[in-house]
Amino acid sequence: MSMVRSIVGAVIIAASLGVAAAEQPGASGSSASSANAMAIARGNACMGCHAVDRKLVGPSFQQIAEKYKGDAQANAKLATKVKNGGAGLWGSIPMPSHPKMNDADIKAVVSWILAGAPQK
Repeated sequence: MSMVRSIVGAVIIAASLGVAAAEQPGASGSSASSANAMAIARGNACMGCHAVDRKLVGPSFQQIAEKYKGDAQANAKLATKVKNGGAGLWGSIPMPSHPKMNDADIKAVVSWILAGAPQK
């Protein structure tokens, strides 16, 4: 039970610190799909554990893009990971599942991440 409390505490801290950091504009150009994907990520608590360009609780979106670069199955693997959660690939803190996140939103966020998570 103490590990669960530690994880919840880490997520709460990351959410309070990570959202502000993730909202900083980047050097990349803006596009409607990038802005939409980032809004979906923010609305589904992704930015509480992930930032675009640096590790928080979980890896940065850019680290994820680099790890899956050239993997033809990356979209499906990451969509499943978002929906079902997982553990062990990036460290000991598990990624929570997002069963209520709809498939279209997951697809938009995963595509944006695999494109290098360009900031708006």
